[in-house]
This record gives sequence, structure tokens and C-alpha cells, in this order.
Amino acid sequence: MRCFCCSPLPYNQCCEPFLTGAAIPDYAEQLMRSRFSAYAQGNYRYVLQTYTEEKQAGLSVENLAESAQGSTWFALAINASSPSLPEFSRDTLERDTVEFTAYYFENKQVFQLHETSNFIKENGVWRYHDGALHNDCGKIKVGRNLPCLCGSKKKFKQCCSTKLR
Repeated sequence: MRCFCCSPLPYNQCCEPFLTGAAIPDYAEQLMRSRFSAYAQGNYRYVLQTYTEEKQAGLSVENLAESAQGSTWFALAINASSPSLPEFSRDTLERDTVEFTAYYFENKQVFQLHETSNFIKENGVWRYHDGALHNDCGKIKVGRNLPCLCGSKKKFKQCCSTKLR
């Protein structure tokens, strides 16, 4: 099964080890992808656990579930991330950013969330701290015959739009 985060890897080799606790993300983009997969699956406990300690204090699993109610997350595009850095540079990072666009359905319409997220290493583990939303967030129009936003190379109407039915 393809991973929810739209990486080329299957779910069991991509985000599943992080969501089950079998592994921890080595860099911020992996954490971003696993958080998206958690939202796609409704795993708000994982989402909460991946916030920084400071941010966790004001949140609960119930708050997160309530804020996502009615949304179906279906595609993720990473726009900019540090994995393009050489391995030795990535290993020394304590703070990082990931710019992404996440796509979701709400009330049978397509929306996008475009954010630059800030990540911090706490006790050697990457955590999401906060993010800055871009001006293009909100409802978007996707042509049914255009390639799907998930990168599958199928037409949107034959791929992710079927999740609306």
C-alpha cells in the first residue's frame, strides 16, 4: 500500500514505523510526513506526541480530533526541506523548517493548507513547534482530468476524488 504522505515508499517502509513507535524520524521531513499520515488516519494521539513540550501543554487528543472533524486528508507535497543537504549537515541540525502543501476534502470540496513548519529537536527527537501559513490556503478548484494531487500519475477523477463518494 502506498504511503498516505505520497512518498514513493510503501506505508510499511515509510510512515508506519513512526506511527507504531517502532522507529523515530531522523529528520524534520520524516516527522512532517508521519504527522500528515497520522492526520489522514485520524491518529491524533501521535499528532499530539509530536508537538514540542511547550505546545503539547495547551492541546489534547480531543482538541485535535475536533479541529480536524469533517476533513479528509488525501495528498501531501513537500515544497522545500533539508534532506537535500548532505548527510553530515543534516545530522547536526537542531532546528529545521519544512514547506509543504497538504490537500484535504471538506464538504465535498478540495482545500489546500500551505505552510512552512518549524521543527525543533527536543532530547534528540524531532518535534513540530509551529508554522506560518501562506496566502494561498483555502478552497481550490481541481480539474477532474488533471493529474491527481497525490502524484500517482492517474487523473484526479480516477484517483483521490473517489474518496469523496
